Amino acid sequence: MAHLNGIKFYKSYKAGEPIVWAGDEVDFVASVVGGVATLTQTMEDGRRQMVGLLLASDFIGRPNRETVAYDVTAISDVTLCCFRRKPFHEMLVKTPHISQRLLEMTLDELDAAREWMLILGRKTAREKIASFLSIIARRETIAEGGDVGTNVAFELPLTREAMADYLGLTLETVSRQMSSLKRDGVIQLEGKRRVVVPDFNSLLNETGDDSDGGVLV
Repeated sequence: MAHLNGIKFYKSYKAGEPIVWAGDEVDFVASVVGGVATLTQTMEDGRRQMVGLLLASDFIGRPNRETVAYDVTAISDVTLCCFRRKPFHEMLVKTPHISQRLLEMTLDELDAAREWMLILGRKTAREKIASFLSIIARRETIAEGGDVGTNVAFELPLTREAMADYLGLTLETVSRQMSSLKRDGVIQLEGKRRVVVPDFNSLLNETGDDSDGGVLV
Protein backbone atom coordinates (compact mmCIF):
# COMPACT_ATOMS: atom_id res chain seq x y z
CA MET A 1 0.00 0.00 0.00
CA ALA A 2 2.86 2.37 0.77
CA HIS A 3 4.32 1.73 -2.66
CA LEU A 4 0.95 2.25 -4.36
CA ASN A 5 0.45 5.51 -2.47
CA GLY A 6 3.84 6.63 -3.70
CA ILE A 7 3.02 6.20 -7.39
CA LYS A 8 -0.66 7.15 -7.53
CA PHE A 9 -2.26 10.39 -8.61
CA TYR A 10 -5.81 11.47 -9.39
CA LYS A 11 -7.36 12.77 -12.59
CA SER A 12 -10.86 14.16 -13.07
CA TYR A 13 -12.97 14.43 -16.22
CA LYS A 14 -16.20 16.28 -16.90
CA ALA A 15 -19.24 14.53 -18.39
CA GLY A 16 -18.74 14.14 -22.14
CA GLU A 17 -14.97 14.55 -21.95
CA PRO A 18 -12.78 11.87 -23.62
CA ILE A 19 -10.44 10.04 -21.27
CA VAL A 20 -8.42 8.14 -23.90
CA TRP A 21 -8.83 7.35 -27.58
CA ALA A 22 -8.37 3.88 -29.07
CA GLY A 23 -4.79 3.43 -30.23
CA ASP A 24 -3.42 6.20 -28.02
CA GLU A 25 -0.24 5.55 -26.08
CA VAL A 26 -1.11 5.86 -22.40
CA ASP A 27 1.54 6.10 -19.69
CA PHE A 28 -0.82 5.21 -16.84
CA VAL A 29 -3.36 2.61 -15.73
CA ALA A 30 -6.27 3.62 -13.55
CA SER A 31 -9.14 2.54 -11.35
CA VAL A 32 -12.47 4.34 -11.47
CA VAL A 33 -13.10 6.02 -8.12
CA GLY A 34 -16.38 7.71 -9.00
CA GLY A 35 -18.60 8.30 -11.99
CA VAL A 36 -19.29 6.27 -15.12
CA ALA A 37 -17.43 5.99 -18.43
CA THR A 38 -18.19 4.16 -21.66
CA LEU A 39 -16.03 1.88 -23.78
CA THR A 40 -16.72 2.48 -27.47
CA GLN A 41 -15.31 0.98 -30.64
CA THR A 42 -15.40 2.78 -34.00
CA MET A 43 -15.60 0.84 -37.26
CA GLU A 44 -13.81 1.81 -40.45
CA ASP A 45 -16.94 3.42 -41.90
CA GLY A 46 -17.40 5.61 -38.85
CA ARG A 47 -20.11 3.62 -37.12
CA ARG A 48 -19.67 3.44 -33.37
CA GLN A 49 -20.76 0.79 -30.89
CA MET A 50 -20.76 1.09 -27.13
CA VAL A 51 -19.24 -2.18 -25.89
CA GLY A 52 -19.02 -1.65 -22.14
CA LEU A 53 -19.48 0.52 -19.10
CA LEU A 54 -16.86 1.39 -16.52
CA LEU A 55 -18.22 1.86 -13.01
CA ALA A 56 -16.59 2.40 -9.64
CA SER A 57 -13.62 0.00 -9.05
CA ASP A 58 -13.34 -0.92 -12.74
CA PHE A 59 -9.86 -0.79 -14.25
CA ILE A 60 -8.62 1.10 -17.33
CA GLY A 61 -5.56 -0.02 -19.28
CA ARG A 62 -3.14 -2.93 -19.09
CA PRO A 63 0.25 -2.65 -17.36
CA ASN A 64 2.03 -4.49 -20.18
CA ARG A 65 0.35 -2.62 -23.05
CA GLU A 66 1.27 0.84 -24.26
CA THR A 67 -2.02 1.47 -26.09
CA VAL A 68 -5.71 1.02 -25.38
CA ALA A 69 -8.16 -0.82 -27.62
CA TYR A 70 -11.27 1.32 -27.08
CA ASP A 71 -12.34 4.93 -26.80
CA VAL A 72 -13.04 5.72 -23.15
CA THR A 73 -15.40 8.63 -22.52
CA ALA A 74 -16.81 10.07 -19.30
CA ILE A 75 -20.61 10.12 -19.36
CA SER A 76 -20.78 11.65 -15.90
CA ASP A 77 -18.11 13.47 -13.91
CA VAL A 78 -15.40 10.84 -13.45
CA THR A 79 -12.52 10.58 -11.00
CA LEU A 80 -9.68 8.15 -11.66
CA CYS A 81 -6.99 6.90 -9.33
CA CYS A 82 -4.04 6.59 -11.71
CA PHE A 83 -0.71 4.78 -11.53
CA ARG A 84 2.23 5.32 -13.87
CA ARG A 85 2.31 2.24 -16.07
CA LYS A 86 6.01 1.36 -15.85
CA PRO A 87 6.41 1.50 -12.02
CA PHE A 88 3.03 -0.22 -11.64
CA HIS A 89 4.18 -3.06 -13.89
CA GLU A 90 7.43 -3.35 -11.93
CA MET A 91 5.44 -3.57 -8.71
CA LEU A 92 3.32 -6.39 -10.14
CA VAL A 93 6.45 -8.41 -10.86
CA LYS A 94 7.67 -7.96 -7.30
CA THR A 95 4.28 -8.35 -5.58
CA PRO A 96 2.51 -11.53 -6.77
CA HIS A 97 -0.71 -11.02 -4.79
CA ILE A 98 -1.31 -7.67 -6.52
CA SER A 99 -0.79 -9.38 -9.87
CA GLN A 100 -3.27 -12.07 -8.83
CA ARG A 101 -5.86 -9.45 -7.94
CA LEU A 102 -5.42 -7.78 -11.32
CA LEU A 103 -5.93 -11.16 -13.00
CA GLU A 104 -9.16 -11.64 -11.04
CA MET A 105 -10.38 -8.23 -12.21
CA THR A 106 -9.56 -9.14 -15.81
CA LEU A 107 -11.52 -12.39 -15.49
CA ASP A 108 -14.44 -10.43 -14.03
CA GLU A 109 -14.36 -8.24 -17.15
CA LEU A 110 -14.42 -11.36 -19.31
CA ASP A 111 -17.45 -12.69 -17.42
CA ALA A 112 -19.19 -9.33 -17.86
CA ALA A 113 -18.46 -9.37 -21.60
CA ARG A 114 -19.90 -12.87 -21.93
CA GLU A 115 -22.96 -11.84 -19.96
CA TRP A 116 -23.44 -8.89 -22.29
CA MET A 117 -23.17 -11.14 -25.36
CA LEU A 118 -26.04 -13.16 -23.92
CA ILE A 119 -28.12 -10.07 -23.21
CA LEU A 120 -27.69 -8.69 -26.71
CA GLY A 121 -28.04 -11.99 -28.53
CA ARG A 122 -30.85 -13.90 -26.86
CA LYS A 123 -32.99 -11.70 -24.65
CA THR A 124 -36.21 -9.84 -25.38
CA ALA A 125 -36.36 -6.06 -25.12
CA ARG A 126 -37.97 -6.25 -21.67
CA GLU A 127 -35.35 -8.73 -20.47
CA LYS A 128 -32.55 -6.52 -21.82
CA ILE A 129 -33.84 -3.50 -19.91
CA ALA A 130 -34.37 -5.52 -16.73
CA SER A 131 -30.89 -7.07 -17.01
CA PHE A 132 -29.29 -3.67 -17.50
CA LEU A 133 -31.13 -2.21 -14.50
CA SER A 134 -30.22 -5.18 -12.30
CA ILE A 135 -26.53 -4.90 -13.20
CA ILE A 136 -26.45 -1.18 -12.39
CA ALA A 137 -28.46 -1.62 -9.20
CA ARG A 138 -26.16 -4.38 -7.95
CA ARG A 139 -22.94 -2.55 -8.79
CA GLU A 140 -24.05 0.79 -7.36
CA THR A 141 -25.36 -0.78 -4.15
CA ILE A 142 -22.24 -2.86 -3.55
CA ALA A 143 -20.01 0.15 -4.28
CA GLU A 144 -21.83 2.05 -1.54
CA GLY A 145 -21.36 -0.84 0.90
CA GLY A 146 -24.99 -1.93 0.89
CA ASP A 147 -26.90 -5.10 0.04
CA VAL A 148 -29.47 -5.48 -2.71
CA GLY A 149 -32.89 -6.27 -1.34
CA THR A 150 -35.78 -3.84 -1.02
CA ASN A 151 -36.03 -0.19 -2.04
CA VAL A 152 -32.76 -0.15 -3.94
CA ALA A 153 -32.30 3.33 -5.45
CA PHE A 154 -29.76 4.51 -8.01
CA GLU A 155 -29.18 7.05 -10.74
CA LEU A 156 -29.23 5.75 -14.30
CA PRO A 157 -25.74 6.36 -15.73
CA LEU A 158 -27.05 6.57 -19.30
CA THR A 159 -29.70 8.61 -21.04
CA ARG A 160 -32.42 6.60 -22.72
CA GLU A 161 -30.81 7.35 -26.07
CA ALA A 162 -27.51 5.90 -24.82
CA MET A 163 -29.33 2.92 -23.31
CA ALA A 164 -30.90 2.23 -26.70
CA ASP A 165 -27.48 2.33 -28.37
CA TYR A 166 -25.93 0.11 -25.71
CA LEU A 167 -28.74 -2.47 -25.77
CA GLY A 168 -29.28 -2.54 -29.52
CA LEU A 169 -32.82 -1.16 -29.22
CA THR A 170 -34.69 1.89 -30.46
CA LEU A 171 -35.34 4.85 -28.19
CA GLU A 172 -39.08 4.20 -28.44
CA THR A 173 -38.62 0.59 -27.32
CA VAL A 174 -36.53 1.62 -24.31
CA SER A 175 -39.13 4.20 -23.25
CA ARG A 176 -41.98 1.74 -23.76
CA GLN A 177 -40.31 -1.03 -21.74
CA MET A 178 -39.32 1.33 -18.92
CA SER A 179 -42.94 2.49 -18.72
CA SER A 180 -44.12 -1.13 -18.75
CA LEU A 181 -41.82 -2.09 -15.86
CA LYS A 182 -43.04 0.97 -13.96
CA ARG A 183 -46.69 0.15 -14.64
CA ASP A 184 -46.17 -3.42 -13.41
CA GLY A 185 -44.61 -2.16 -10.16
CA VAL A 186 -41.16 -3.64 -10.88
CA ILE A 187 -39.52 -0.21 -10.73
CA GLN A 188 -40.40 3.32 -9.73
CA LEU A 189 -39.13 6.38 -11.59
CA GLU A 190 -38.27 9.60 -9.80
CA GLY A 191 -37.43 12.41 -12.20
CA LYS A 192 -35.56 11.65 -15.41
CA ARG A 193 -32.79 9.37 -14.16
CA ARG A 194 -33.50 8.08 -10.64
CA VAL A 195 -34.78 4.51 -10.36
CA VAL A 196 -36.15 2.79 -7.25
CA VAL A 197 -36.48 -1.01 -7.16
CA PRO A 198 -39.02 -1.97 -4.46
CA ASP A 199 -38.06 -5.67 -4.61
CA PHE A 200 -34.79 -6.66 -6.28
CA ASN A 201 -35.93 -10.27 -6.75
CA SER A 202 -38.93 -9.07 -8.74
CA LEU A 203 -36.54 -7.23 -11.06
CA LEU A 204 -34.38 -10.34 -11.40
CA ASN A 205 -37.47 -12.34 -12.37
CA GLU A 206 -37.83 -10.06 -15.39
CA THR A 207 -34.29 -10.68 -16.70
CA GLY A 208 -35.02 -14.11 -18.21
CA ASP A 209 -32.36 -15.78 -16.06
CA ASP A 210 -33.15 -18.77 -13.86
CA SER A 211 -31.92 -19.12 -10.28
CA ASP A 212 -28.66 -20.65 -11.50
CA GLY A 213 -27.92 -17.76 -13.84
CA GLY A 214 -28.93 -19.56 -17.03
CA VAL A 215 -31.41 -18.39 -19.61
CA LEU A 216 -35.00 -19.58 -19.40
CA VAL A 217 -36.14 -21.11 -22.71
